[in-house]
Amino acid sequence: MSATPSRTLPEARQWLREHLAQRKNPFNAIGHDAAARHIETLPGLDPETWAGHWLAGAEDFAARAAKAEENGDREDALENWWQAYQFAFLGRFPSPLHPAKLAAYHRAVEYFGKVSALEQTPVQHVEVPFAGRAGEGDVLRFFVARPPGEVTRPPVVMMWGGIDVWKEESYARGRPLRERGFATLHLDMPGVGQSPLHAGPDAERQWDPVFAWLRDQEDLDADRVAALGLSFGGYWAMKLAHTHRDRLAAAVNWGGGVHLTFQPDWQERSRQASSYLMDLMPARARLFGGTTFEDYVAHCPGLSLLDQGVLDLPSCPLLLVNGKDDRQNASADIHLALEHGSPKTARVFPGGHMGEGPVLPTVANWLAEHLS
Repeated sequence: MSATPSRTLPEARQWLREHLAQRKNPFNAIGHDAAARHIETLPGLDPETWAGHWLAGAEDFAARAAKAEENGDREDALENWWQAYQFAFLGRFPSPLHPAKLAAYHRAVEYFGKVSALEQTPVQHVEVPFAGRAGEGDVLRFFVARPPGEVTRPPVVMMWGGIDVWKEESYARGRPLRERGFATLHLDMPGVGQSPLHAGPDAERQWDPVFAWLRDQEDLDADRVAALGLSFGGYWAMKLAHTHRDRLAAAVNWGGGVHLTFQPDWQERSRQASSYLMDLMPARARLFGGTTFEDYVAHCPGLSLLDQGVLDLPSCPLLLVNGKDDRQNASADIHLALEHGSPKTARVFPGGHMGEGPVLPTVANWLAEHLS
């Protein structure tokens, strides 16, 4: 499956320049100069050209990393593997809707494995059995990063992204939390990455084996666990805050939908959201195993936490944040949520999807208050 680019090549280059300058997704922790050069030499937007261009950059960094490992230079190897991973991630961005982008995704996972093996702070990769339905997976994969220094039984922040930012990308976002003494646990939300099931009204069951695994870890504090969902992933943190409130000390919905976002009229208005470079609707449809706008809209209303009755249940302490001008997910969902269930904390920031300004520090401070 592939989609027709929604922008011309010059328009796409300008979008990429602006996002690199502002360090917006997909340029989360990439080397600026190398990324800038690849933007200017980008030859096209079709999936094979796009993936091949960024993957060529990834392979250059991978070759440097391998050479540094041969020379025993761990620090140089780590930095080059990190850049190799970042470039491979761009190759699959925003979603592996084409075999060339899928190949880039597999390479990104491979390179991230190289990164996690060289990190000074240990990164533990975990696989647990999962009872998927027919056509779904039977293994749930996630990884855990401990905080630096000697921290006894740290609290845990479970993190995941949305449609295009997956567990490997959330690792960099978790660094400020680890520096504050939290362990971070990273997994893919339903319907993306290595998640074993598609999105759906009961897909929060994906987290059951994660909570069970945490209970068995003597060096992690399973009584101080928070859920932090970014972008679409904020929806799942919001749902877990209600359905798994007895297992969570806190939860953060950072930019995710609640009810209004999943209605057909909102989806019609948001299908060309400027926060996406390409393939927004096919990437959304992939959550449910579909390919088209119609596939997505047919399944979307079933996610409504209001219609499910979840929103009126008690919840653990819950923070909702977003940009007030979000055109991707409805920021009005925050106001709706405040009218239901337990009292909640909310903060609306300037800007569009996910907000602009000190959003992550605000989230980190709030989590510190509830996990300390």
